[in-house]
Amino acid sequence: MTITISHIHRYPVKGLPADRVARVDLTPDQPMPFDRRYGMAHASSRIDKASPEWAPKNEFLMLARDEKLAELGASFDEATETLTILRKGKQVSKGALTSASGRSVLQTFLAGFMPDGPRGNPTIVEAPKDNCFSDVPGNWLSIINLASVADIGRVLQRSIDPLRFRGNLYIDAPKPWIEAEWPGKRLKIGEVELSVEEPIGRCAATNIDPTSGQADLNIPLTLRKGFGHTKCGVYVRVRQGGTIREGQEIEII
Repeated sequence: MTITISHIHRYPVKGLPADRVARVDLTPDQPMPFDRRYGMAHASSRIDKASPEWAPKNEFLMLARDEKLAELGASFDEATETLTILRKGKQVSKGALTSASGRSVLQTFLAGFMPDGPRGNPTIVEAPKDNCFSDVPGNWLSIINLASVADIGRVLQRSIDPLRFRGNLYIDAPKPWIEAEWPGKRLKIGEVELSVEEPIGRCAATNIDPTSGQADLNIPLTLRKGFGHTKCGVYVRVRQGGTIREGQEIEII
């Protein structure tokens, strides 16, 4: 059975679009570099904006509650940590996430773009060192099996964009749902070793079409009715570091 990495994604700002990379260096017990490094704390968030710590996703702007975010595109320059926000393919804001002035420029756009109210007026905050704003408090990566996504599409009788699931490693596997058997096992990708921690429960964020920004499906309900659960993908922890690349094979230990 051959399993390979199809593509690798990170999300420099939680809630904004993915940044695809061909390779990434992983460190034991650390998040993927730049993945959920920043978040957008909304006006009613209880996050200490001067000294932020990990917080549940409800404290941030997120697709499950703030569908309008899906109208935005984004590009990220790793060397300068500069985020460019796009709308309908055109640049609408740009700023260095590492500087107060750069964040201010981005926040000004986001404040005007998002509706007024308790979930408006966002502040961009940075995760503590060696941490991230993942949906879970651990420094975990997520794996999504493209065959499982295709099987959901089979039930719905339509194609499903895998980016709905906002995964880090999208894998090509010979059959769907084999990842459900992986918790407690280890995966080896070249010199890298990952421990599979737990399956990922899916929320309303997967209902949003990442291209149109419209809530056009009910993925959790489809999973429950079609498969008897609401899981898709697994969380993994880096146990042994190294570099992984698109196209590499994954060995199940």
